[in-house]
Amino acid sequence: MLQLGTYHTLEIIKEREQGVYLSDDQGTEVLLPNKYVPESYQIWDKLDVFIYLDHDERIVATTLKPYVTVNSFAYLKCTNVSDIGAFLDWGLEKELFVPFKEQASKMRVNSWYLIYMYVDEDSNRLVASSKTNKFLDNKLVLLSPFDEVSLIASHPSPHGWNMIVNQQYLGLVYSDEIFQKITVGDQFQGFVKKVRPDGKIDLTLQRHGYRGIEPNAEQILKELQASGGFIDLNDKSDPEDIKAVFQLSKKSFKKAIGNLYKERKIIIEKDGIRLVE
Repeated sequence: MLQLGTYHTLEIIKEREQGVYLSDDQGTEVLLPNKYVPESYQIWDKLDVFIYLDHDERIVATTLKPYVTVNSFAYLKCTNVSDIGAFLDWGLEKELFVPFKEQASKMRVNSWYLIYMYVDEDSNRLVASSKTNKFLDNKLVLLSPFDEVSLIASHPSPHGWNMIVNQQYLGLVYSDEIFQKITVGDQFQGFVKKVRPDGKIDLTLQRHGYRGIEPNAEQILKELQASGGFIDLNDKSDPEDIKAVFQLSKKSFKKAIGNLYKERKIIIEKDGIRLVE
């Protein structure tokens, strides 16, 4: 069965004036218009195509690759606003529709928005919503501490940045774990610090705990080598100075240099740390 908003691998089964027809294993046919037909092909060749509705609301295939697939999030630009809603550029000729009722705030042309794309049950059309939180569910979080996860920056909070986690959950990176500029729609790989009993997820953009010591320590060693074997920072230094040099929190820095000290790779001096020759 062909599903709107997804990729399918289909066979070319026949040629017609308007293009070629493709079929899935169940015999469902769909048109691939001439503008997307490869220059060279044979009947029964297989093509990877994306399925959506054209301007006439017909199910068609395309070899273009949109910026978002069904039931997922993306950061898209508004290209037009009409009396029925807004339209977003998602990489295809027919723009993606956002009804007014699905706009968290009134959309404006040339502005960018984090959206979720889904199939509207009433119209059976692909539509988008910028009310993204309603598509996230933390009732049953199947994650554990130290899990690596994919993150999309959703919106800032007084405590840090809210993140969409694995396209399923909402989590938070606290301000003291952020060492770079973040804007809505940015994508990262991050790590789970804690899953709370109420389903809230604490995140970090750095490996943490005992698993975080090795990469942080390696980073400090490289900085020491590049600085001639000495850096005027230690466990008593100001957190902002540590952040400026290593992009680490003071807590992570102290753990890393403690590990290096135990391994006898550095000496912790009164005014800094020194590489053991």
